[in-house]
Amino acid sequence: MSHSTVPRSRAEAKTNDEQTALGPAKKRAASGRRAGKRAGKLSFRLRFRRDRTLILMTLPAIALILVFTYIPVLGNIVAFQDYDPYLSDNGFVAMFESPWVGFENFQRIFEDSAFWHAVQNTFVLFFLQLVLYFPIPIVLALLINSVVRPRVRAVAQAIMYLPHFFSWVLVVTVFQQIFGGAGIIAQTLRQYGHKGIDLMTDPGIFKFLVTAEGVWKDAGWGIIVFLAALSAVSNDLYEAAAMDGAGRWRRMWHVTLPALRPVIALLLVLRVGDALTVGFEQLLLQRDSVGPGASEVLDTYVWWNGIRNQDFGYAAAAGLIKGIVGLGLVLTANKVAHLMGEQGVYKK
Repeated sequence: MSHSTVPRSRAEAKTNDEQTALGPAKKRAASGRRAGKRAGKLSFRLRFRRDRTLILMTLPAIALILVFTYIPVLGNIVAFQDYDPYLSDNGFVAMFESPWVGFENFQRIFEDSAFWHAVQNTFVLFFLQLVLYFPIPIVLALLINSVVRPRVRAVAQAIMYLPHFFSWVLVVTVFQQIFGGAGIIAQTLRQYGHKGIDLMTDPGIFKFLVTAEGVWKDAGWGIIVFLAALSAVSNDLYEAAAMDGAGRWRRMWHVTLPALRPVIALLLVLRVGDALTVGFEQLLLQRDSVGPGASEVLDTYVWWNGIRNQDFGYAAAAGLIKGIVGLGLVLTANKVAHLMGEQGVYKK
């Protein structure tokens, strides 16, 4: 008998028979998974029929974004031109008739010391608002959420949210009537024989005053976002922490704040991306009272040196620089959020 005809052991024969029997089963399971994937993946036509109502609802918003956000991006070509809108009756046609100057507008911007001063003021205001303004809605949301009575909570939230609907003209007027030279504080000091103060024209504290105006106006708006995140936290987590002996502060530290962490990371990324926009209307209204040295930021610089002087190419170049730097800040902040384990604006 040859070596090929020698019978194998019973264990080896059994193993071979099991593998032979499992082979078709594995093939059937694999084909079933592929069929399931094909069945689960709907065609474009079916997905469109399923979601057509939602798509129709979003069409007006998409149209607004296209008209007012993406189509104007084409106008950035003005940054590389000596744009003159009076070369044609149509400003769009004037873009094709204006002379091309390349990077001359950008060179003029980088050589202007006033531009760098405006950038410095912009970042100083941004860091002040990030440190002093950003945490306040979180703290207020935690305080309101700790109120037991729903009616008291609703009244407090409405009072803090109301200034969001005020215009900046009204906000600046209110602060002028309180902290101005003829305001309540100055008049009270004069009645008691002291010298009146005028904080609205003091360049040294102007940045803190602007931050206080922003807090009073928009802190209530931020409270809504954080309260919505807190409403999604299950009460079972608080009950379990209380049963484990956690007090109010520990429950806030170990349950509430971790629930707010994704929202905080998202809003922080968006806030960093908006670093170069620190309130155009607010600062423009107070520019004359404190002077451009304290109030000049990038937006007001573009307005006064570009739009008001009708140097449109110069203004477009400054705006393009602002957009590129803002995009870089968003991407950097979002990367930091990913490193911290948060989703940020978009997933990895």
